[in-house]
Amino acid sequence: MSLMQTLNVYEALDSAHASGKTVVDLFTHYPNVKVEYKTISGQKGSTDFVKITIVGQTGKINHGQSPTLGIVGRLGGIGARPTRIGLVSDGDGAIAAISAALKLAQMQQKGDTLPGDVIVTTHICPDAPTRPHEPVDFMDSPVETEDMNDQEVLPEMDAVLSIDTTKGNRVLNHKGFAISPTVKEGYILRVSEDLLRIMEMTTGKLPVTFPITTQDITPYGNDVFHINSILQPSIATSAPVVGVAICTESIVPGCGTGASHEVDIALAAKFSVEVAKEFTRGISHFYDATEYAQLLKLYGSLAHLQKRQ
Repeated sequence: MSLMQTLNVYEALDSAHASGKTVVDLFTHYPNVKVEYKTISGQKGSTDFVKITIVGQTGKINHGQSPTLGIVGRLGGIGARPTRIGLVSDGDGAIAAISAALKLAQMQQKGDTLPGDVIVTTHICPDAPTRPHEPVDFMDSPVETEDMNDQEVLPEMDAVLSIDTTKGNRVLNHKGFAISPTVKEGYILRVSEDLLRIMEMTTGKLPVTFPITTQDITPYGNDVFHINSILQPSIATSAPVVGVAICTESIVPGCGTGASHEVDIALAAKFSVEVAKEFTRGISHFYDATEYAQLLKLYGSLAHLQKRQ
């Protein structure tokens, strides 16, 4: 269970003074976990990008062959101060990703080290701007999407889970979390059967998925509608990407406070941990490589969708 880790991370980040150092301090007692952060500034402020590396027994860092999972906590900011007081709903993705990292660190300390490396990235900004969006306002980010991808989507990642609050829409009417189809180099592939199975196992319920469109997997700033930024990591990598949407039945703005549900965040974190266990062992997959090769043979590359035209 990841509820304790989620509560600890939530309380640490629910502060006007939260920063990258706040995250580093959470991992003080785990010397085998590398945590680093850097401050990046943009036209609308600055944010601290955090990278947490949990080294596997036979992962690339130890010159092994086990695959590396990337877990990205995608968001605009954890707070919208001074217009909003407190942690905003948009911060759920960061909390879930860091909670998953904290659980993996504690597992490692107790002797349960995964085969492959897990790299968790996100950013911490307690005073991010907001911007208009239909049907409710979104959180904005102090830096551009390209800057976020540069810091959060890394070449070492063989697959990526992108966790993002996805509550400001009318197409996902479910409280908890849902997963997207796999996205790879412009293709929206079938939903991974392995991830559906893991979702069933970790929630004890039937799996929930959410629809995405071609628009959602194109870069921000191209003047077309996006459900949110959950699949923006897919434009910056050739690795398969799956969105993990923390969601609600009702429409909730990303800049809303008092709108985070700790149990739902913990479920997303637990799901991510279980995916990490299986993916780094090579027993679960994000997509069917043979079927993807057939798509390329029949229809060619769609990688041009990853670029802003």
